[in-house]
Amino acid sequence: MKATALLLIGFAAVLPAQTAQYTGSAACKTCHAPTYERWSKTRMANVVRDPKEHPEAIIPDLSKADPAIVTFNKDAIAFIYGSKWKQRYFTKVGNDYFPLPAQWDVANQTWSRYFVRDGTDWWVPHYPADNMQRPTGPLCDGCHSVNYNIQTKTVTEWNVGCEKCHGPGSLHVARPSRANIVNPARLGLRGSDVCIQCHSQGQPLTNPIEGKYYDWPVGFVVTNDVTKKLGDFWQLEEHKLGESSFTHFPDGTGHKNRMQGNDFVQSLMYTRGVSCFTCHDVHGTENNADLIKPANLLCLQCHGQGSPNGPHTATIEQHTHHSAGSTGSECVNCHMPKIEQEMANTNVRSHTFKFIPPAEAERRKMPNSCNTCHTDKTAAWANDALKTWPEFSAWRVAN
Repeated sequence: MKATALLLIGFAAVLPAQTAQYTGSAACKTCHAPTYERWSKTRMANVVRDPKEHPEAIIPDLSKADPAIVTFNKDAIAFIYGSKWKQRYFTKVGNDYFPLPAQWDVANQTWSRYFVRDGTDWWVPHYPADNMQRPTGPLCDGCHSVNYNIQTKTVTEWNVGCEKCHGPGSLHVARPSRANIVNPARLGLRGSDVCIQCHSQGQPLTNPIEGKYYDWPVGFVVTNDVTKKLGDFWQLEEHKLGESSFTHFPDGTGHKNRMQGNDFVQSLMYTRGVSCFTCHDVHGTENNADLIKPANLLCLQCHGQGSPNGPHTATIEQHTHHSAGSTGSECVNCHMPKIEQEMANTNVRSHTFKFIPPAEAERRKMPNSCNTCHTDKTAAWANDALKTWPEFSAWRVAN
């Protein structure tokens, strides 16, 4: 009996460790029902939708579209992408999806042509100037799905499912334990890589991959293994300080959407250990951008009066020089100005958390933190106003 037990122990010792497989988000619902229900209503869970299953997901009335711009009908749409700022439409040919040539501007309720022009994204020279020769697999789908397989062009599920952030979950489903699932909040600074993998502009370290150029970090899987880093698969878009480009303003701030990661890693917040999920809960909240709390409350829990983190004034109004409750007294309007273009005249917030002084912005030919709200005033007016604020060094904000 003892010999049999020793034999079994020895046999177990040489068995290879099990490798977790992807299961799909539905497998998480049994144990995490409230979280699953919140997540299922988020844009993360619904960024890509099939109009045959969700006809209501098409926002504009296609029957009233300008036929000179919208050259397709509902039957041609295999997938709908987006709902907050813009909506794009993909058609399917074989196992590939391709972008149709028109997009809907949600804010302005207008159609425009969709085609990625020369001199914009880095990958443009590597693909023909034809939407139907630019498949979404290499250029989009790795971030809009879980476990996109570049050989078979299949996914475990579309959208940003649980395992996109928590890693393959089969072992956890079989035997739930903190040890066999990834919690990004326990990964330190590596945890933000879970978000940065898609919320950044960059390129794979190896490109092309199997003859195609990819615009997402092929091969990166979220894991507890500290030796596996996003930086082993992905490099952020380079920028030369002082130069303006398609992706960056001259000071290094992002010029366009999907630059949150590029911004954040250069911020003092990131240096001090703040992570994406210090502020956001992607499982869904009632607040804009899935913030854990309304923006000002969130900021002031670390930056309230008397905090060593600042502001170093007796009141918030003394710091902002705007009345309490006004838009000028909202932290994000100065420290996260809406200067990064999403579409047409719709901008999203920067994530460097830097106040951009008018004088510096004028020299660099870029937007500043003041005139994004005070649109009827000049940068010189804003600069003169800052010179009267005794709490701040003129060397920092007005020179």
